[in-house]
Amino acid sequence: MNRLRLANGEQHGILGRMAPTWLSVTVELLGGRGQELWPCPGRIFAVGPAHTFTDLANAINSAFARWDLAHLSMFTLDDGRVVTAPEVGDDLIAGGPGPLSEALDIDSAKVHQTVKPGAEFQYTFDLGDDWTHRCVVAPEKIDPKETLGVSPRAPLPYWGWGDIPDQYGRRWSDDDGTGPVPARPHEAHPMLTGKWPGRQPVPELDLREVLVAIRSGDADRFLDAVSGRDIDDVLQQVGAGVPAALKARPQRAEQVAASIVERLRRRGDAGDSELAEDLLARLRGEPLPGRVASVDLEMLADAMEGDPSLSTGGYIDLETGMPYDDEMMDLVDRDELGIGEEDDLDPDRWIRYDCTGSREGWRDMADFAVRQRDPKVRDRLERAIEGRGAFRRFRDAVHEFDLNDQWHAFSNDRKIGRAREFLATEGIRVTGAPA
Repeated sequence: MNRLRLANGEQHGILGRMAPTWLSVTVELLGGRGQELWPCPGRIFAVGPAHTFTDLANAINSAFARWDLAHLSMFTLDDGRVVTAPEVGDDLIAGGPGPLSEALDIDSAKVHQTVKPGAEFQYTFDLGDDWTHRCVVAPEKIDPKETLGVSPRAPLPYWGWGDIPDQYGRRWSDDDGTGPVPARPHEAHPMLTGKWPGRQPVPELDLREVLVAIRSGDADRFLDAVSGRDIDDVLQQVGAGVPAALKARPQRAEQVAASIVERLRRRGDAGDSELAEDLLARLRGEPLPGRVASVDLEMLADAMEGDPSLSTGGYIDLETGMPYDDEMMDLVDRDELGIGEEDDLDPDRWIRYDCTGSREGWRDMADFAVRQRDPKVRDRLERAIEGRGAFRRFRDAVHEFDLNDQWHAFSNDRKIGRAREFLATEGIRVTGAPA
């Protein structure tokens, strides 16, 4: 059974466990407007010692989706007494059959003082349409904090079932009871398909401004540059500025960081889960899950995805964050770097990487082409990557449609993500941007 926890009551545990003093009342809607319902929809209410019959009536009307409340209502007890507004009660007593009895005032009569555990009574809403409810009090009382998690100010439903009919029988907004049912739309509403709200035009992101702000450590400049902009194609590059922003402007940066974490999880490209995990650790004030190093991911990505005919790989210096390909390792002053021969490289400082070439680059081009909204542009880019010479033709097409900046930002982000993923497999987590 679901347990509700609401903001309009006290949380469980503040005052301790209460004695079971509340009534549990099952209310089933039997019918109305001349219609008998089966199966009967129902709700179970928690009703407190201070609640009046008006409180219970309001809770029932809300739970059974009544929107027009300008109608009279009344309760009928199992001994024939009625609980309603005084003027209605006087009329019913004067003209009704049965023994002479006095009507109870619906606004002042307490449910607890009037009905007992195991009792059955009736509630009628709208004395013209006669929406009739059967109300049954459970034999055992309940502790609201144990059952609901709170002590609500009014009777509260905590369980329910069934289809609730409209109080006037309307099935759509202008249903007059005579016209045909409107035709169903051919497509589901965008809210059901995740396509709502539609993509709205947003100011273009100035990635150069973002990167300058990151390198300079200017948190306000960084946050100004990314706020209100579309960053989904450059999450790896934008994410590098978050740690410094969280440190310098935590209140302003926390919402940005949380949004980037969610976007990374949703995008799911290489390196995205690692960056999301790192940023989440920053938000929580927890250590990163691995050895922390300041590595230039862009330089590493270029080295890893360079031409294999020119380099087979190299080493990353975890102290400086710089990658050195094999040719550079032969040219550097080893004494200056504090290294000996290759076999003597300190594994705590140096990590070997292999040059994978551009095999992932074709997939980047294909993904960039598919995401283009203009059919003409999309078709041109997709045809460009077919067969030999794909990279040259693709570059020409990107230039033709003035997409150079977009493509560079998109492909660079992919490569940086793959470099981050590689380092994570080696137990290395990258912190912020390199100095």
